[in-house]
Amino acid sequence: METTEVSTKTKWSLDPAHSEIGFKVKYLLFTNVRGSFEEFDASIYTTGEDFMTAEIDCWINAASINTGDEKRDAHLKSADFFDVENFKEINFIANTYENVDNDGSYELYGDLTIKGIKKQVKLDVEFGGVVKDPWGNHKAVFNINGKINRKDWGLNWNAALETGGVLVSEDVWISCEVQLTKQS
Repeated sequence: METTEVSTKTKWSLDPAHSEIGFKVKYLLFTNVRGSFEEFDASIYTTGEDFMTAEIDCWINAASINTGDEKRDAHLKSADFFDVENFKEINFIANTYENVDNDGSYELYGDLTIKGIKKQVKLDVEFGGVVKDPWGNHKAVFNINGKINRKDWGLNWNAALETGGVLVSEDVWISCEVQLTKQS
């Protein structure tokens, strides 16, 4: 009789109090406008505590965008950008991981869907490890960064500047800090 090794799936929950999904974009060719999404969650499973085996499905409430300016946020929610009336969620599903340096740096590839348009993206991940907090919870911590061209997802609105150039850059820099809690 053959014996097969059973791999244990570990469920991780996203800790919203210690996680942030942020971005920045150049404005007026020089300054940065920063923002974040206030509502997001993810379904994450690993084999044991090996994040190279992670199954990640993340979703973001597009209407939860916050740049600190109500008028700008309303414009970003409009059909010029995220069109939150017709496209409620932004989704990311990971599909490939590559260990960059055997010291906590990884490249994470996955499908990012915005406004119904799905494109492959690459994100740089710094894994801080799994640590036990003072209450006995196992936490995994990550910094995630990347750059996308917003026009790839139909976020095309812009305005020409009198001096040349455009009001808002096409490049968007993604910056996330993520803390996960191991579920028993």
